[in-house]
Amino acid sequence: MHYSIPESPEEILALRKRPIDEELIAAAIAGVVKIARSQGQSLDDLTEEVLCDRGVLDRAQRRWLSELVVRAWDNIPL
Repeated sequence: MHYSIPESPEEILALRKRPIDEELIAAAIAGVVKIARSQGQSLDDLTEEVLCDRGVLDRAQRRWLSELVVRAWDNIPL
């Protein structure tokens, strides 16, 4: 199953209806990066948000996720 990269917060929320797998998570991360860029956020802004959001993930998980966000930022074309 292939997912397109979400282009809006609504499209990211719509992913909740799909079964969770690696492709879904990758698409969600790519979508967040793409949306952040379109809103003029910097990589530092985005990683700070990830590290500060204590809603679901613990500190180690947030750090791991922030590293994935950095990789996605570096690898997703503008």
